Amino acid sequence: MDLETLENKIEIKFNDRNILQSAMTHRSYLNENRKWPLPHNERLEFLGDAVLELITTEYLYKNFPNPEGELTNLRSALVNYKMLSIISSELDLDQYILLSKGEAKDTGRARQVILANTIEALIGAIYLDSGFDVTKRFVDKFIIDKLKGIVAEGKILDPKSKFQELTQEKLGVTPHYKVLAEWGPDHNKNFEVGVFVGEKQIATGVGSSKQEAEIAAAENGLKVSDL
Repeated sequence: MDLETLENKIEIKFNDRNILQSAMTHRSYLNENRKWPLPHNERLEFLGDAVLELITTEYLYKNFPNPEGELTNLRSALVNYKMLSIISSELDLDQYILLSKGEAKDTGRARQVILANTIEALIGAIYLDSGFDVTKRFVDKFIIDKLKGIVAEGKILDPKSKFQELTQEKLGVTPHYKVLAEWGPDHNKNFEVGVFVGEKQIATGVGSSKQEAEIAAAENGLKVSDL
């Protein structure tokens, strides 16, 4: 793996390249490579998620006069796993992620989640190695820059908000969500959630968190013509 090429792509030189390597190491890789000397990226992902939320929230607060609810929707549209996976792909992070043979074959949503988590881990690594200002420049250039397109394309409202607006407009009721099933180990949980209008189940969705599954259910609910 040529980490120098990745550094050139993200325009950041690491003082400790092991931190960058850890950011690119998925938990599954360690299961097949017990002697790998570095930790997997989940702790860096945890840190990066918080740093990303702070930077994007500060930017939105300073640049948009919208009320809190709309700012939340803007932030959600900018840092949801689908958008982060797109940005991760644009940076070619999938070429640098160390995965187990099984995980490397995953496609679709599973691969999107891995890509999104990896860019959060990368943000955590940049923050640890280079500090807040360098991290902010990275987020501004590669993530916040996407905001203009999101606003222009009218993607500000997240699917749950869109579905709620639709049901309130058509039926005068607010939808609610229920967990229908969950499976998998603690570090890789999956949830199936149903979205209901009254007692009627409109659609279901699956995700690696309850929130993600609710969003998927709302997206599927928006495709249902007969509420």
